[in-house]
Amino acid sequence: MAATDEIRREWFEKDYYAVLGVPKNATQAEIKKAYRKLAQQHHPDANAGDPNAEERFKEVSSAYDVIGDEDKRKAYDRAREMGAAGFGGGFPNGGPGGGFGGYPGGVRFDSTDVNLEDLLGGMFGGGSRRRARPSHGADLETEVTLSFDDAMAGVTVPVTLTGPAPCTTCHGSGAAPGTQPIVCPTCGGAGQIAVNQGLFSMAQTCPQCRGAGRLIETPCPTCGGTGATRRKRTIQVKVPAGVKDGARIKLAGKGESGAAGGRPGDLFVRVHVRAHELFGRKGNDLTVEVPVSFPEAALGAHVQVPTLHGPVTLKVPAGTPSGKTFRVRGKGAPKRGGGHGDLLATVVVDVPRKLSKEQKKLVEQLGEATETSPRAGMGVT
Repeated sequence: MAATDEIRREWFEKDYYAVLGVPKNATQAEIKKAYRKLAQQHHPDANAGDPNAEERFKEVSSAYDVIGDEDKRKAYDRAREMGAAGFGGGFPNGGPGGGFGGYPGGVRFDSTDVNLEDLLGGMFGGGSRRRARPSHGADLETEVTLSFDDAMAGVTVPVTLTGPAPCTTCHGSGAAPGTQPIVCPTCGGAGQIAVNQGLFSMAQTCPQCRGAGRLIETPCPTCGGTGATRRKRTIQVKVPAGVKDGARIKLAGKGESGAAGGRPGDLFVRVHVRAHELFGRKGNDLTVEVPVSFPEAALGAHVQVPTLHGPVTLKVPAGTPSGKTFRVRGKGAPKRGGGHGDLLATVVVDVPRKLSKEQKKLVEQLGEATETSPRAGMGVT
């Protein structure tokens, strides 16, 4: 049978959702999260000398290669449904579901009225053997905590990671310096070979390259041909000025190394910003409370207000009530792309808790001279 009529037998035989421990209705994000967890747990670098871990890692990677890709996942789901409903759910007599040759409980395919290439081509991307694609490395995520001042000014902070990383000797290729991986002569780089199963030619993982599509004749002496080593590495993360609490910074290519020469994953850094003793934040604006005395609020005054870059003078008009907010332009947090937000200064009238005899007498005189009650509008005295 021509390669355009191949069926991936493994798709009928293996439940990739069960391999990754996710339900069939899992989102792509949930599938990715489950894969990253299992891949880190069973990675060969973290389980040196454990062949079971290596096989489990390959199984997990194979599952994610299919259901981690939205198009492949749709084709896989259709294939599984077809195997369960149309083929009776099994492969008796070496063929799918017993629907071929006798056809009990299955679907009869007659080459005179069914175009198998049309049927399977849409399911498997035209039926042609696809060259094995290098596996994208897993993304990583870490956290940093900054002071408020550092977050406003911008800073470069070191982040230390321990885990699989591109080999520094072969730069991730897996081949010894001066050599290159070669295309697998058995599968021609497809990662699969066709096995005749009667009506269909089934695609199976190439036994020589184990699905990689390439062979490393001279493995790298440092990583043993894997392209990655488990090591501690420090990455300098540039945090932009004005970064907000909870921001997520992406460093492309700084995640785990990819298998079979695939590009590394990305590193995501979650930023936490400590609270400031004076300033709060609303978007790109900063907030601050400014205590003023009663005479300053009643008579008006010029008072100093703190900012990120030193104090400025604020004019408080006569008769300013407590809670009044003034906007000081350009004294807020740095904006992305340039400029700054504003500083929102809220006046708080400071009422003294203790008065001297002289102060008490003066306040009493002020009260006696006050002709209207501040509660007059409420219908009370």
